[in-house]
Amino acid sequence: MSPKNIVFELFGRSPVRPLQAHMQKVRACIAELPPFFEAVAADDWERAREQQEKIVQLEHEADRLKKDLRLQLPKGLMLAMSRRDVLDTLLIQDRIANMTKDIAGLMLGRQMQFPPNMQEPLHHFLERSVAAVDQAGRAINELDELVEAGFRGHEVEVVNEILKELDQVEHESDEAQRDVREILFRQEAELPPVNVMFMYRIIDSIGELADLAQRVGSRLQLMLAK
Repeated sequence: MSPKNIVFELFGRSPVRPLQAHMQKVRACIAELPPFFEAVAADDWERAREQQEKIVQLEHEADRLKKDLRLQLPKGLMLAMSRRDVLDTLLIQDRIANMTKDIAGLMLGRQMQFPPNMQEPLHHFLERSVAAVDQAGRAINELDELVEAGFRGHEVEVVNEILKELDQVEHESDEAQRDVREILFRQEAELPPVNVMFMYRIIDSIGELADLAQRVGSRLQLMLAK
């Protein structure tokens, strides 16, 4: 066995693949959010509840993966990745799943609906935030290749390109968030104040999904720089 394969074999028993599995579950969780919003917009609260229950189940599964990874995380040398790198990345991924669950839970619990003229820009905003998480997931999926390559060579270029695209998608999410907030601001005087307050909270939470995705990318950039 070559020295590189020995290193990779050691890493196969450490956190790389469990971290990837956790991110895959997080992506599955957030993928249920757009159908949830579609059900809410259609005033189909039975379907919305079904979607919310899927989100809760997937968040619970992600939480179990998180706890398993924490328990199995080596205490000593972890070669290309530090224990802190892994734990910090895991925590950010976990917050994405938690935020997704919170958004669906709040909207279902209050039976929240945005005004009709906000539906299309809100859908675009949500789509960009979900895309940011997917892009972060693409980067995490390259981790095993990065480790095998010793965080050098062509694989670094591949990941840097993914992270560059992630920054662009997050920027598009920010722009979409500003558009949605402006539409709500122009008509907030016509809406119940409590409803408006919770609408802004949901908008900020959707934006936070993209921000968290970018933070995952930032952790990978720090790893590449070491």
